[in-house]
Amino acid sequence: MSQAELILSAELSFAPAQQIEQQQQQLLRRHVQYVAQHSAFYRRRCQQLGIDLARIGSYDDLTQLPLTTKDDLERHGEHNGDEFLCVDQQQISDICLTSGTTGLPVAFMQSGQDLDRLAFNEQLAFVTAGLSADDRVLIAAAIDRCFMAGMAYFLGLKQIGATAIRGGSSSVAVVAQLVQRFHPSAMVGVPTMLLALASTLREQGIDPQCCGVKKLICIGEPVRQQNLELSALGERLQQTWQAQIFGTYASTEMATTFVDCPEGCGGHVSPQLMMVEVVDDQGLRVPHGTAGEVVATPLQVTGMPLLRFCTGDIATLYTEPCNCGRNSWRLGPVLGRKNQMLKYRGTTVYPPAIFAVLQEIEQVAAFYIEVFDDYALSDRIRVVVGSACPELTAHHIEERLAARIRVKPQVVIEDVDSVCRKTIQQDKRKPVTFFDYRTECTAFGS
Repeated sequence: MSQAELILSAELSFAPAQQIEQQQQQLLRRHVQYVAQHSAFYRRRCQQLGIDLARIGSYDDLTQLPLTTKDDLERHGEHNGDEFLCVDQQQISDICLTSGTTGLPVAFMQSGQDLDRLAFNEQLAFVTAGLSADDRVLIAAAIDRCFMAGMAYFLGLKQIGATAIRGGSSSVAVVAQLVQRFHPSAMVGVPTMLLALASTLREQGIDPQCCGVKKLICIGEPVRQQNLELSALGERLQQTWQAQIFGTYASTEMATTFVDCPEGCGGHVSPQLMMVEVVDDQGLRVPHGTAGEVVATPLQVTGMPLLRFCTGDIATLYTEPCNCGRNSWRLGPVLGRKNQMLKYRGTTVYPPAIFAVLQEIEQVAAFYIEVFDDYALSDRIRVVVGSACPELTAHHIEERLAARIRVKPQVVIEDVDSVCRKTIQQDKRKPVTFFDYRTECTAFGS
């Protein structure tokens, strides 16, 4: 699809549901045909399973296809002849790396057409959040180190004609200077970083509420609860900046953004760019409105197109129309990662549920979780909190956790600097707040 055709479809989310479905089916058939012609990985896998890709033409037909995992990308990617790559080397315009939070960073090769698609994706996202050419937007996200996010935001802002301020995320002090000098009307960044930015401004005698920021586009961390109300983190951001809060969800593999509209009822799916499913542990679709693993089929990708990619993220899909007038489906906030699910004395809990409680406690300045498999059928959870308040006790935090999530893990309070030294890592885009010592030692961002 040409860029002109993409722009013509920008209002597709407002179309009747039947028209959206018809457009998606057309795009899916084109996508699957392209994959069948160009993807060595999917041709081989479908031949092994006896699947005729030519028969895949609808959302329900997708269930005939196997799921694609991160392990597939690692095992059959650049170190095995790029079986996912569908263009010649000369057609590669950009190389992006995944964050590597759950394994080896995967290289994603993007064609020029993919970059046009990426720009259009962010154009749709920013328009959904109410941004326009009148806005001056500070990008407080990494635009270097082969990350996709910062580049995508810049391309999207260029598409809507807004002014972009490329602040990056490596220095809160630098971003604070940019806020004071250029007075952005909106910012894009990780919520905890935006709170740290507000704290830095206050230390300089500047009230964040007087900086003119009207919208915060939050990335990397959920700012809403499962009921779609703002979380404690979202409320703190709103009160700190007196700004409208928008949650987003995206990944390098999907090259597509789900973003809240002003109604705040979940991240809208761009139907011309994505088909999304939610499945259970057996890979079977769950009823809409039920939490499960997000499975994505990004449409119109040419460099490394995917079919039914398992994100590892747990969320809920909503299909009813939104009050904003869009009929596109919406994805609720990520409840946790599938491989971060904790079992504690018969109770299932995800780290974000613990984080949400900690974020409600004003005296908590930093935190992380460690998990061990010392016991059969139950994980040992250790919550490390950074606080400078002598009145805050581990017992108080344990009781708050037990009241909210029926889990009372061990809580340890340490000085803020020691906690930050562990969570803030130079090669990560956001604080690392989950350390998994079960069988294999792995660290994950929040």
